[in-house]
Amino acid sequence: MDKKKLSLIALNIRKNAVAEVHAAKSGHPGGSLGIADILAYLYFEEMHVDPDNPKWDDRDRFVLSKGHACPAYYAALAEKGYFDKELLITFRKPDSILQGHPDMKHIPGVDMSTGSLGQGISAACGMALSGKIRNKNYRVYAIVGDGESEEGQVWEAAMMAAHYKLSNLCVFVDSNGLQIDGPVSEVMNPQPLDDKFKAFGWNVCVIDGHDFDQIAQACKNARNSDKPTAVICKTVKGKGVSFMENAVAWHGTAPNDEQYETAISDLEKIEKEINA
Repeated sequence: MDKKKLSLIALNIRKNAVAEVHAAKSGHPGGSLGIADILAYLYFEEMHVDPDNPKWDDRDRFVLSKGHACPAYYAALAEKGYFDKELLITFRKPDSILQGHPDMKHIPGVDMSTGSLGQGISAACGMALSGKIRNKNYRVYAIVGDGESEEGQVWEAAMMAAHYKLSNLCVFVDSNGLQIDGPVSEVMNPQPLDDKFKAFGWNVCVIDGHDFDQIAQACKNARNSDKPTAVICKTVKGKGVSFMENAVAWHGTAPNDEQYETAISDLEKIEKEINA
């Protein structure tokens, strides 16, 4: 694992995610910035995928259950080579394939259309069960939000995954503590998420979602488990942009021109630190 390379990939994901939302004048930058490190590790270290053959039957699958964080997802797919990076700036434009939520019919590399919170993890369970039934070796990864975990369907899926012993399923819970209406703990507190998943029969680990060593260990832990795995990731919403970090207002707000310049400047400072 080349952590410097992964850090630069995650940085590019963040820069492009901010650029997408700025160009569209709408979107969700906060959660996108928070999951960049997880996406970088999955697509450039962990998952067996082929950008030249997006529908390869034996590929690992990925589902962004919190579909509104797609600016980071699109940036990761473009970084991996599924489509030209120039498309990113068309985010949310009427004639673009890159709309406000992932669309498996039009976007190369997207395994499941998502948007209605709680449903993506159910689709991931179906993919994992299909792999078990067909004796396939692929693994299924998903990212679920902590606010999303207030949805009952998340726990129906959790019960189903444990019942069918979906050891090929690994779900990253993006636990940044914030959702559109404020702190998750005040809106409808789903904590303790680790104990809940354990009670549903899952293998569970709690990590810093910005630490590549811990992400790597969690993936190894998941591969060696005979249960579905939930990785509770402590993350910072708006990670890397000074005025967006831990600020609920940036859940679904686009930066203006001045704010965009500040955001890119913040990220370029981090880039210099990585390259120092």
